[in-house]
Amino acid sequence: MEATVICVDNSEWTRNSDYAPTRFQAQADCVNLLAGAKTQANAENTVGVLTMAGKSPRVLVTPTPDLGKILNAMQDLDIEGASDLPSSVQIAQLALKHRQNKNQRQRAVIFVGSPIKEDKDKLVKIAKKMKKNNVAVDIVSFGSEEQNTEKLEAFHEAVNSGDNSHLVTVPPGMILSDSLFGSPIFQGEGAAGYGGGGDGEAAGGGGGTGFEFGIDPSLDPELALALRVSMEEERARNAAAGVASGETSEPVPAAAGQTEGQPQSADTPVPMDEDALLQQALAMSMQVDQSEEAAQPAAETTSTAASAKQDEEMEDMDEELHRALQMSMQDHGDTSAAPGGDMQQILEDSAALNSILGTLPGVNPEDPALQASLQASLRDMQDKDSKDKDKKDSK
Repeated sequence: MEATVICVDNSEWTRNSDYAPTRFQAQADCVNLLAGAKTQANAENTVGVLTMAGKSPRVLVTPTPDLGKILNAMQDLDIEGASDLPSSVQIAQLALKHRQNKNQRQRAVIFVGSPIKEDKDKLVKIAKKMKKNNVAVDIVSFGSEEQNTEKLEAFHEAVNSGDNSHLVTVPPGMILSDSLFGSPIFQGEGAAGYGGGGDGEAAGGGGGTGFEFGIDPSLDPELALALRVSMEEERARNAAAGVASGETSEPVPAAAGQTEGQPQSADTPVPMDEDALLQQALAMSMQVDQSEEAAQPAAETTSTAASAKQDEEMEDMDEELHRALQMSMQDHGDTSAAPGGDMQQILEDSAALNSILGTLPGVNPEDPALQASLQASLRDMQDKDSKDKDKKDSK
C-alpha cells in the first residue's frame, strides 16, 4: 500500500527527439503506464502528478486512486521554462505528507530529462531530508544523463534506505518505457508483477504473475487494452522516427543558440517550501473565520428587528380590533360600551363575539391569530379586574 507522486519534466529540453517521438511524449507514456500499474497492483494505492517546469512547480493531481484523473492531466500539459528539481522534490514530499491514508508508504518518482543547474551539495541536503521523512525516491535519468550522472548518483546515495530507492539511466536511442518495465521502478518492492522480466522487454510474462504488464485482463480488460495499445503506438512512432530522420546520438537543444546549461525560459521559479505553504493555508483559514464572525452579528440584528416589527404589528392589530368591536357594538345600539366590563363580557361570550366579528368587513372569526389575540386581551382584562378587586379589599 503506497502513495506515489510522479514528478514530470516539462521543460523546453523535452522537445528534443533523441527519444522517439520526443522526450516529453516518451516520458508521458511512461507516466501513464506507471500510474496504471501502481493503481492496479493494490486498490488502496494512490498516484499524484506534479510538473517541475514553468514559473514554479505545480501539483496537477493530488494522490488519488482514480487513473482517469491522471490520464486527463497528462493530456493538458504544456512544455515551458526550465525544470526546478529541488523545489519539485520538496513539494512532492509535502503532498505525500498530507496524504489521506497515513498507513501508506511514501514514494516520489522523478523524471529528469534536462540538465540540473543546482549543485551537488544542495541536492544531497534535500535527499537527506527526504530520507528523514521516510520518503523513497525513484529517479529516471534520460536525455541529459551524462551531465547529471554525478549529481543524481550522489542524490540517490543520500536518499536510499534499505534499497528502497532506485536510479535508472536510459541512454538515447532506446525506448524509454521498455527500459523501465524491467527495472525496480515498475516492479516495486516485493511486487514483481508490475512489469516484465529482467531483460527490459515490455511484453512477455515476466514478474511472477504470468500476465502482460502484470495485469490480469479478465479483471480489468480496459486497462490491459489501453496499456497494450499505448505500447504499440510508442513502438510504431519509434520505428517511423528512425526511418525518417535516423537516430541522433547527440541531444540538440530546443532553441537555436541555446547552450546545455541555459534553457530557453528565463523565468525564475518561485521558491515554495513547507513553511510558506502552511502559513498561506493558515491565513486563508483565518479569513474564513473572520467572515463567519462578521456574518453572525448581522444575522442576530436582523432577527431582533424582525421580532420587534412583529410585536408592533400584533399591538396595532389589538388596538384596531378593540376599536372595531366598540364601533360594532354602538351600531347594534349598545351606546354604553366602553373598554371596560362590557367589553370583557363580550369577549367571554364566544357566540356574541363571533356574531359581531362576522359583521366586520374582511374579518374571519375563525382565524387562529385573531382568536389568540382576543384571548390575550381577555386575560389582560381579567388580570386588571383582579388587581382592582384586591386593592378594594385591602382598603
